[in-house]
Amino acid sequence: MSDDLNRMDQTFPNRMHQTLSRREVLRALAALGLTAPLAIPAAAEPRAILTRPIPATGERVPAIGMGSWITFNVGEDAELRRQRLEVLRTFFEMGGTLVDSSPMYGASEEVIGYCLARLGAAPVFAATKVWTPGQWLGVQQMAHSEGLWGLERFDLMQIHNLLDWEAHLETLLEWKAEGRVRYIGITTSHGRRHEDFERIMRDQPLDFVQFTYNMRDREAERRLLPLAAERGLAVIVNRPFRRGWLIDTYARHPLPAWANEIDCANWAQFFLKFIVSHPAVTCAIPATSQVAHMRENMGALSGRLPDAALRARMLRHIESL
Repeated sequence: MSDDLNRMDQTFPNRMHQTLSRREVLRALAALGLTAPLAIPAAAEPRAILTRPIPATGERVPAIGMGSWITFNVGEDAELRRQRLEVLRTFFEMGGTLVDSSPMYGASEEVIGYCLARLGAAPVFAATKVWTPGQWLGVQQMAHSEGLWGLERFDLMQIHNLLDWEAHLETLLEWKAEGRVRYIGITTSHGRRHEDFERIMRDQPLDFVQFTYNMRDREAERRLLPLAAERGLAVIVNRPFRRGWLIDTYARHPLPAWANEIDCANWAQFFLKFIVSHPAVTCAIPATSQVAHMRENMGALSGRLPDAALRARMLRHIESL
């Protein structure tokens, strides 16, 4: 598999990483404007793992998760499954918990279940999606996903790309009330349907939203990220490497020397730390099929994050290359 596919995305805090109240986030947004990089409080002594709170409950999750689109769609191939097992093992060993998938991703859910069964009591925060027209078919699909993962319930169930969202949201609200799923949300990708997405964020009782945000796709800074902060919604960021394009484009350039100010050892950490330094972002979900790349990605959980001035410098740097 080519390196761009290997780096395919769908990616305990110090004072800089502590929970920001909704009022503090909104005050920062108002002061800086919707399109400006957001101010981050000054850093104290860094600790081991960067976590972020889920606003609905305060439960904390590591700020780097794992996507599975393409990378875990390996069917019955025994060697490829063994390799994915080691990727997932490394993810958990380095502090990760949130694993995101979808029925749209081919055999990915089945392969994740295969790996989880062999990893024992893995600390997984299991997130998948419903992706089918029709409420009854959605119920059947979600139950099938539970079986593929080997779970009694998911931590997070999301409506994939808003497909038949009204029908599925009715089911998810019932399931959440019954304790069959812990959190519910909606997703989009490619920057599509932001107006519909925003309206649902405003009107519906969601816990999570998932959309695209990276150093070259920043449309979410205008409205979705501020609205998530206003509404108290957790944010999962997909396509943090723009399907590998960011890595392919910039890896031939040396990392700037000042990247050590935010403890970045490689471009993957540079791109991921830009994302998770936004105070409205809960978790980024890069995907990979290689253990070495997983180690690079998970390295973004440690060390310092950029403040507003350094975020702006990061943007100027990549725009100059």
